[in-house]
Amino acid sequence: MTALQFFKGGMEEKQIIATIKKVMPAVVSIVITKHLEDLEKEIPRELLPFLPGGPKGPKLKIPPELVDKNGMVQIGGGSGFIVEADGLILTNKHVISDPKAEYTILTDDGRKFPGKVLSRDPINDVAIIKIEAFEMPVVELGDATKLDLGQSVIAIGNALGLFKNTVSLGIVSGLSRSISAQADPMSPPQEMRGLIQTDAAINPGNSGGPLVDMNGFAIGINAAIVFGAQNIGFAIPINAAHRDFNDLKKYGRILRPMLGVRYLTIDENLKDKMKLPVSYGALIMSETPHDHGVLSKGPAEKAGIKEKDIILECNDQKIDREHPIQDVLENLAVGDKVNLLILRGIKKFNVQIALAERK
Repeated sequence: MTALQFFKGGMEEKQIIATIKKVMPAVVSIVITKHLEDLEKEIPRELLPFLPGGPKGPKLKIPPELVDKNGMVQIGGGSGFIVEADGLILTNKHVISDPKAEYTILTDDGRKFPGKVLSRDPINDVAIIKIEAFEMPVVELGDATKLDLGQSVIAIGNALGLFKNTVSLGIVSGLSRSISAQADPMSPPQEMRGLIQTDAAINPGNSGGPLVDMNGFAIGINAAIVFGAQNIGFAIPINAAHRDFNDLKKYGRILRPMLGVRYLTIDENLKDKMKLPVSYGALIMSETPHDHGVLSKGPAEKAGIKEKDIILECNDQKIDREHPIQDVLENLAVGDKVNLLILRGIKKFNVQIALAERK
């Protein structure tokens, strides 16, 4: 049974087509290019002896047709969507994460614009790009907090960076999902929380495209897939982008608050492994030997927080796997004060910390 056959009982095919036609003109392709010389410099030194010419003169063997007249090579692609008529575009942070790359925006009507990165959200996988344009078609932003399980959604994007105007139909399969994701094999894993799970097909090139409801409102930004699994995709709730836009207009950048600590959320396994006195809370420590659990000159250090302290509560919310510190900070702003219940050894005490801006 196809998706369209399934929906004929409760939804007209004409409505699906009308929604796609409404949204598609505002969906863009993002072409990522880089200078050939920069690509050569990024080759790991251990690989140089194996490249043509050896370590003294390695050259990338890139077919000439892939290098333009300016010496630029296309290294990837993604999707985005216009949300304001003057050319403001939403996409994923991981799509435009390389500060040395150039980003070209291809619109649905065939036009090409250089893209200027305005801001990258330091926590959520959201970024904002600007093109110099006017009277552009837009995708209106919806409200992801009103989503229901089983609700019909459409994912639109530039699948695999190759196939323009790719559309897939599905439902909301889950809400408030959490996954650990990597933008690429060389990047550290990042925990992504509060995600929308959908069975609408999302491919790597779909990243940054809109997930819309049947009225054409964007309720998410296509972000991730689970390799090796079928019909499991994830989108960033659009409400994160609402907040980013407000910050950009008010401050000229995206502001996110931080405590200034690195931590491990404690559960029964971590308690047993590290012989901790509690099975909940956030243990202040770094996951790598090169970092510190308490950031130098950060809010936590100024408040006297120390390595191996355990944050039991944040603003009276018990900290555990289901309620991590990140979720508490999500609804707070830079400058807000938080009350922490700390366990140090066998002693409990309270401390108040003013949140600083996360860079």
